[in-house]
Amino acid sequence: MDNAADEDWRILRSLFPQGWGEQARTAGAIERGRGITAPDILLRVFLLHVGKGYSLRETSVRAKKAGLTEISDVGLLKRLRRSEGWLRWLCVQLLTENGVNLAGQNGRQRTVRIVDATIVKEPGKTGSEWRILYSLRLPELECDFFELTGTTGAGSGESFSRIPAAPRDLLLADAGYCKAPGIQSVIAQGADVLVRLHPQALPLWNKNGSPLDLLTTLKTLKTAGQIGEWKVTPVGTEVSGRICAVRKSDESIRLAHRRIQRRASQKQTRTKPKTWEYAKYVVVFTTELSSSAAEILEWYRIRWQIELVFKRLKSSAQLGHLPKHDPRSSRAWLYGKLLVALLTQKLIRIGRSISPWGYILSQPTAQ
Repeated sequence: MDNAADEDWRILRSLFPQGWGEQARTAGAIERGRGITAPDILLRVFLLHVGKGYSLRETSVRAKKAGLTEISDVGLLKRLRRSEGWLRWLCVQLLTENGVNLAGQNGRQRTVRIVDATIVKEPGKTGSEWRILYSLRLPELECDFFELTGTTGAGSGESFSRIPAAPRDLLLADAGYCKAPGIQSVIAQGADVLVRLHPQALPLWNKNGSPLDLLTTLKTLKTAGQIGEWKVTPVGTEVSGRICAVRKSDESIRLAHRRIQRRASQKQTRTKPKTWEYAKYVVVFTTELSSSAAEILEWYRIRWQIELVFKRLKSSAQLGHLPKHDPRSSRAWLYGKLLVALLTQKLIRIGRSISPWGYILSQPTAQ
């Protein structure tokens, strides 16, 4: 019987995008005649490091014990640096396979960037915690900003204020970034934001300069899929923006209410009536005024699809030794983590119709 790990690896390989091995050479991750020359060996070693959270040294030892290859921790770090482009290519291909079509979404010559953050905890009870703040440019999925800080103290939180922006940038983020100071910092750089609205964190004035009754406004959307947009200004600012909203389907509302109920039960708290009502809508705030409300919501939909991947990334990124002083290897490590999350998502997707024997059949050999 084959080694179970080798069998699992063959199944995992069946999930990789077409041409993944050739791309390793094209991107410079594999150099002919030097060190590791097989793409599957190199990727398998990388996944030990980023997927299992082993340090470079421990990965080196385990790779040797498993009979994969002999490579030092320093050599592995150099390989990681050279593999940034290859790992990013793998992520882009898998993201497309998982149903996120990024082509043709940048027709207005904007640079669209997804901003997010995650926490990395070093192994062990006393391991340090680090916050990674980064942005990924669409459709290339290229990491164009990366900053590592502690998780406490000034300047360590999630905020647009920490993100450098350029004119015509459109920064997409979740509700944690829906705060007036961060939004103002983006506007001051000539860029725009698109964020999930957090009503308590960002109170709004309507176009008449009066406090916006958000819930009453949203209730004008009566049917599933109905879209609305309203000009607004964040209280205490001169920022011109608008909220765009869509009413969810009855099934989506039911699922959202179930999540609210489950969370309240776990925390033994009582849910406010407004919370049940807000759950019926997807509401975003944006300072981008030239696109239609439908286009704005489509951008947020794309961001949300990638956020589903990020959620898995965040859960898988709790362990691991992040290269803390080298931008190239840090970005490669991040792409490796994202690759693990995307492979997980693809496995879940095809698992609904997976064969009883658990893997994809190869072509039969002639007898």
